[in-house]
Amino acid sequence: MKDRLNLPSVLVLNGCGISRAGDEGEIAAFCAHVMELDLSDNKLRDWHEISKIVSNIPNLDFLNLSSNPLNEATLEPSCAEAFSRVRRLVLNNTQVPWDTVHAITREISELEELFLCLNEYSTVSPSTVSCASLRLLHITDNHLHHWAEVRKFGAMFPALDTLVMANNNLSSIQDPGDTLQRLFPHLRSINLHNSGLHQWEDIEKLNFLPKLEEVRLQGIPLLQSYTNTERRSLMIAHLPSVNNLNGSAVSDSEREDAERFFIRYYLDHPVEKQPYRYHCLVTKYGKLEPLAEIDLRPQFHARVEVHCEDKVEEVSIRLDQTVAELKKQLRAVVRLSTNNMRLYYIDKDIDCAFGPEEMKYSTRALHSYSIRDGDEILVVPKTK
Repeated sequence: MKDRLNLPSVLVLNGCGISRAGDEGEIAAFCAHVMELDLSDNKLRDWHEISKIVSNIPNLDFLNLSSNPLNEATLEPSCAEAFSRVRRLVLNNTQVPWDTVHAITREISELEELFLCLNEYSTVSPSTVSCASLRLLHITDNHLHHWAEVRKFGAMFPALDTLVMANNNLSSIQDPGDTLQRLFPHLRSINLHNSGLHQWEDIEKLNFLPKLEEVRLQGIPLLQSYTNTERRSLMIAHLPSVNNLNGSAVSDSEREDAERFFIRYYLDHPVEKQPYRYHCLVTKYGKLEPLAEIDLRPQFHARVEVHCEDKVEEVSIRLDQTVAELKKQLRAVVRLSTNNMRLYYIDKDIDCAFGPEEMKYSTRALHSYSIRDGDEILVVPKTK
């Protein structure tokens, strides 16, 4: 029986109405090979019951307890010991207090990933004991508006590699550069999507994080007035060490284009409004000339010379109309019915060996002939 029911390494029991551990002997017998356990969206509200489950799964590496009502549960030290083998822990939408988080991180000496999303945190309670093993902290969709709270993660998790803080409406980054270097010496990736950052000075401070390579920063007030191209170019130019922005790799050629764009963007700004980065890039590339403005938008109208027998008249025509519609427009000019005229197009800039091009297809749009100001339309009466 035991061999037949030995459970797989990944066990998903979310939304099963579980509130108690049940028989510990059966857990030990059937879960010997389980390494990942998903108990999200159940009715577990007692850490003692959870510890009985976890302590009987010897190879457990990943535990998901999201959306269990643990906000009022107390975690005793004796129960916390049961989590010592877990490396990845998900406590999203549990509203667990910080005291519980600290009790768990003290006992899990090799915890690498911690998920604390949707827990309604507006403050961070510091721990007296740091968790030196943690590499990833995922704490999105909370209420951490002030940098004074976020900076506490530096002391709590000194080896932090990845900080995901999307949807927290963080208003600014207030520490000076040397402090940021000390707080997050190993931070390689940061996600501040939908934060409240509204000054380029906050973006520039990210350059003081010595290991930073990846940044995600979309949906912030600072960037709302820019086009998509401007946003990416200005961000890349502001962050010289970042090689991945918003999930897309930054190539050497894209960086050079962005930095040159940055110089031209700030070229005509008053000196006092030119950022420090501008002067660094001018030292690198020199003061660049503005790019020539070339209007590549299609023309909608053209002024052409209409020739009919001995008569020549300048007429403004719409280029989005068809040959048939042009004939109707020219009736009053050449005094011919549409059925009694042939039209020929003459490009003033091209000496065509084949002569004028007959506009024989009534449904063809005029813009397809590439008609420009000064070109000619020859109207020839049909012979009976």
